[in-house]
Amino acid sequence: MRIATWNVNSIRQRLGHVLAFLKEAEPDALCLQELKCVDADFPRAEIEEAGWQVAIHGQKGFNGVAIISRSKLEDVRRGLPGDESDEQARYLEGVLPLGSGVVRLASIYLPNGNPPNTEKYPYKLAWMERLAVHAKGLLAHEEPLVLAGDYNVIPEPRDARDPAAWTGDALFLAPTRTAFRKLQSLGFTEALRASTDAPGLYTFWDYQAGAWQRNNGIRIDHLLLSPQAADRLGAVSIAKHVRGWDKASDHVPVLIELN
Repeated sequence: MRIATWNVNSIRQRLGHVLAFLKEAEPDALCLQELKCVDADFPRAEIEEAGWQVAIHGQKGFNGVAIISRSKLEDVRRGLPGDESDEQARYLEGVLPLGSGVVRLASIYLPNGNPPNTEKYPYKLAWMERLAVHAKGLLAHEEPLVLAGDYNVIPEPRDARDPAAWTGDALFLAPTRTAFRKLQSLGFTEALRASTDAPGLYTFWDYQAGAWQRNNGIRIDHLLLSPQAADRLGAVSIAKHVRGWDKASDHVPVLIELN
């Protein structure tokens, strides 16, 4: 099974890119983030006409997550539990067939948290704590589980071309990285770092200051695997070339293979 994650930074602006990537990469499931539209405005018809199933959790103008898959997503959960007052569309979860069993898959758009001296940063950390609580419960099912998405976390200095430029940013602050390690310590394997220790691997290049042209990137899109999923992990890749497409998202897809 091939699973990909991609922050498309507006599905309506990037529909052509999504269809092209689906045709090129042929994933079994593609987790999308930052849809920037409500469910009714998602281009469902165009994607279904191309032969795909769609599950959506959208929000007007902001956020929004989706899972595009070959098989219909079952046991769908929209929204991260733990705070009924949270109306931000950042979490979508469901189950897909995998061999004789299933894989549970989540598309995650973790809060950015900037500026860190505002209420946005405590919200980010609280959201990460809620994710850890929910993820711990999911691990108890002892099934292949993939938490995929834009985590807005730079895990280590090697995950940024210029770490010093990010020292005061919510993506790289010590509490952010500590919360990410706490999530991993529940028993998750970070897919890319399970396959390589190489530096210079990025998934995001800002639109400003020629970041893409200078390869001034950061790695903030991750796939965390339960032990049962990690045992099946094969290839891991970053579709870096997608950032060079015309009017591209500032993120690129990350793909894994589960055997």
